[in-house]
Amino acid sequence: MKIYITDLEAYNNGYLVGEWIEFPMSEDEVSEAIKNVLFKGQKACNDNYLHEEVFITDYEADMNIKEYDNIYVLNEIAQALENFDEDELLKFKFLASQGYKERDIIENGLDTYDVEIYDFRNNTSFTDTFELLAMQFIDDGVYGVIPENLESYIDYEKIARDLRMDYCEFESRVIARTL
Repeated sequence: MKIYITDLEAYNNGYLVGEWIEFPMSEDEVSEAIKNVLFKGQKACNDNYLHEEVFITDYEADMNIKEYDNIYVLNEIAQALENFDEDELLKFKFLASQGYKERDIIENGLDTYDVEIYDFRNNTSFTDTFELLAMQFIDDGVYGVIPENLESYIDYEKIARDLRMDYCEFESRVIARTL
């Protein structure tokens, strides 16, 4: 996770002064990065105003970040995300995309959330992702045993339409829902 922090006072005076910081890092390093940006901002403005606030103007992360998110909390989240495997990271991204607060997800633990995730990123067909899910459900017998002579009559497009009511494609070719 990387964020670009900017000195607010310098920004309000027409100067874009900031720097990229990459998480996770120690709290002292976060404080030092913030102080460094504020010092550069005060120097750029060449004024006596107190530069005491930074905001986030850009980011590279697996979650949405707002301009006034707490930088120390973001660092804590990055520390937790570093220990997640691919499946846990997908679950985290899905929950965050559904409006769950990232810090709450980590504090509560991923196991407290019941989520179904279907990952079709390795499927290179041009088939709609929800149709792929419909095909998987048919193959898995979710709709019962379908006689071979009736398989050609299955309308995957309409099943996919219905699946869109319960599932969400939160990342390209990855579908999930909470239970």
